[in-house]
Amino acid sequence: MNVGDKAPEVLGINEKGEEIRLANYKGKKLVIYFYPKDNTSGCTTQACNLRDNYSELRKAGYEVLGVSVDDEKSHQKFIDKNNLPFTLIADTNKELVEQFGVWAEKKMYGRSYMGTLRTTFIINEEGIVERIISSKEVKTKEHAEQIINQ
Repeated sequence: MNVGDKAPEVLGINEKGEEIRLANYKGKKLVIYFYPKDNTSGCTTQACNLRDNYSELRKAGYEVLGVSVDDEKSHQKFIDKNNLPFTLIADTNKELVEQFGVWAEKKMYGRSYMGTLRTTFIINEEGIVERIISSKEVKTKEHAEQIINQ
């Protein structure tokens, strides 16, 4: 997925088992942030930064969706534990991470594995990718600021 591309209509299943569609956000700017795993330090820091600045994001016209390959139950626990005010998509079949091009080989402690690259896509009111904050650019402690102060 690149700047100028149309986001897919079906985004996936949320923590409640409901299908989330792009059409649900028509007329709004949408932040779709991909993160590696629920309840890990960096992912919790990022989610809590978005939570703490959620009203500012909403005032600026943004809705927020988080996506990881964790299941619905894991997402619900993550939401409950951290009081997250936004929806999380359980991309267990890795469809969305692959469509957006964020499922890739990663290396840690000398071993290679497949995982999600922490990446944020800003989708405009027409469903077009307007901006991408790449895995090298995402600052978990200041993520909302990065989105608002483009």
